[in-house]
Amino acid sequence: MYLVESKGGAIVCMLLSLFFLGTWPALLTLLERRGRFPQHTYLDYTLTNLLAAVIIAFTFGEIGTSSLEKPNFLSQLAQDNWPSVLFAMAGGVVLSIGNLTTQYAWAFVGLSVTEVVSSSITVVIGTTLNYYLDDKINKAEILFPGVACFLIAVCLGSAVHASNAADNKAKLDSYSNESKDGIRDNNITDSKQAYTKTGIISLNLKI
Repeated sequence: MYLVESKGGAIVCMLLSLFFLGTWPALLTLLERRGRFPQHTYLDYTLTNLLAAVIIAFTFGEIGTSSLEKPNFLSQLAQDNWPSVLFAMAGGVVLSIGNLTTQYAWAFVGLSVTEVVSSSITVVIGTTLNYYLDDKINKAEILFPGVACFLIAVCLGSAVHASNAADNKAKLDSYSNESKDGIRDNNITDSKQAYTKTGIISLNLKI
């Protein structure tokens, strides 16, 4: 099983993950703008995610010799550890629900706001829980200032959404008022024209 054992390799993996995490939502949004339905897009995403997981498991998961410290993928499948398996499956279900709700949130508030808020909340909750689950092995004075920055991003993203909603409401109100004024002006013009035509007809009859 292939494991990253150097800090440089771990940093490279983190940068790659950030790049791909920021890319796939934009690709899904591009597909939907080209006419792909959201439910079909999510089906594409889940099938691709499954295929990628299987391919990675049988390639990187089978590199090198298997040992007790570094068991390969097939060796781990034979382990009698059902609580961990069920726990991982529950995590997959929660992840799928989160991805599904995130995708439908794009349709209502847009990609820029949804991605910032959802990713920041994920970092805040995940980092905080992992800090306590890992017996506080990381330095809190370094870790939590970064978490606070993501929390600020959540607040700013929510403020942007509220501002956009207010702007959209103001635009809709102005459009509705303009349309009402246009209808009122058209009614006045039509009534004047009708009155003029009636007067002309009555004069012709008198003559």
